[in-house]
Amino acid sequence: MSGELLIPVIMCGGAGTRLWPVSRESMPKQFVPLIDERSTFQQVLGRIANTDLFDRPIVITHSDFRFIAAEQLRQCDVEADIVLEPSRRDSAMAVAVAAELAGKRRPQACVLVLAADHVVRNAEALENACREAAKAAAAGLIVTFGITPTYPATSYGYIRPGAKLDGGAALAIDAFVEKPDAQTAGAYIAEHFLWNSGNFLFRADVMLDEVARFEPDIAAAAKSAVDGIKNDLDFLRLPAEPFTRAPKKSIDYAVMERTARAAVVPVDLGWSDVGSWNSVWDVLPHDREGNVAVGPVVFRNTRNSLARSDDNIVTAVVGLDNVVVVATSDAVLVTSRDRAEEVKAVVEQLKAQNRPQADQHLRVYRPWGYYQGIDIGARYQVKRIVVKPQATLSLQKHFHRAEHWVVVRGTAEIVVGTETRTVHENESVYIPIGSLHRLGNPGKIPLELIEVQVGSYLAEDDIVRVTDQYGRT
Repeated sequence: MSGELLIPVIMCGGAGTRLWPVSRESMPKQFVPLIDERSTFQQVLGRIANTDLFDRPIVITHSDFRFIAAEQLRQCDVEADIVLEPSRRDSAMAVAVAAELAGKRRPQACVLVLAADHVVRNAEALENACREAAKAAAAGLIVTFGITPTYPATSYGYIRPGAKLDGGAALAIDAFVEKPDAQTAGAYIAEHFLWNSGNFLFRADVMLDEVARFEPDIAAAAKSAVDGIKNDLDFLRLPAEPFTRAPKKSIDYAVMERTARAAVVPVDLGWSDVGSWNSVWDVLPHDREGNVAVGPVVFRNTRNSLARSDDNIVTAVVGLDNVVVVATSDAVLVTSRDRAEEVKAVVEQLKAQNRPQADQHLRVYRPWGYYQGIDIGARYQVKRIVVKPQATLSLQKHFHRAEHWVVVRGTAEIVVGTETRTVHENESVYIPIGSLHRLGNPGKIPLELIEVQVGSYLAEDDIVRVTDQYGRT
């Protein structure tokens, strides 16, 4: 039976800037709990949990997100091969790498490529569609899942389906069409076009043949990269050379729009790519006025709107219709729902102004936990630090700052110079400039500290790691 299992590949690239300020490059939308308490990445893991259908998954993500992906896998009790891309090369290279890796398990393995940032309300329908698509894939077709449209969307590409193929639910594809205007989208729905979900199922050897046919540079780069893959802790790291030789192309442009082997399985999944705040509003349940509230939000004389607020910020929306209001600790977004797609351009403006809020959160995740900025001024900075149970930071020193740590929860094991001490709640320790030091949590509950940094230079690059269990020295 194991030889018949589908190999799921979860694509975790992308920055999700249209969902700023919640999604930023330092913590993009696929790892953020946008729809419920789980991230969309974790929701995908739940959809491939049936071990009678799915094999051990492959997760492809950028090196910057490796510890976030690993932690969210651990929370879901899922084991996976986590493959690290050294740079972003778009989906064609990622799919080619996935096909190479799956082919090393079984050359004719059926590979299911899923985006980590999509929402599917009907997981059973997805499983049924996978079984149907697997029949066509086994026969040598590259199958995409076509979503039955529910409204004339202008933010999705469309598929014009053709004749039914033998032996299952798959249809030929007459054409892929780009994102339309509203009038054209309405015509597409009347003609029974399908949304292009961007999720695929194919045989590994078939996809590799087609990539080699249409994009030989991508095929060669993918093969060389997988041949040179290295173990790095619990990760599989692709080498920068030859990975970066591959041109940046989507799998749609590279293969799907050119191959004669394309097919589509129509399916109603309750699907959304949650690509903008308007689509988040569409996915979440509404009150009787059509409003969606996430966090401490108050609506008054407001309709068809979305408001989302961090727990420590009360947000009131009064007398407005069709708006999106998103309040975080360091940034606020206000837009009309029909202009929500323009948020991406706002992020580019912020980057041009060198504003850190464009791509950095106040909360910064590390393999040992996270830290969050509280206050900053001339020659001082205050942070909250949370260390996971049994986790340890690197042995390090700073040239330009001293640090004061106050334990507010849990127990810390702290090395300063040659001395090791245990520090309990409501106790503190001082780290002089230039002193070697290490912080660890020997306990069973998260360790929380308040850190006060004082010095002439407080940026994160004033860290010299002497030893580090996460390979960052």
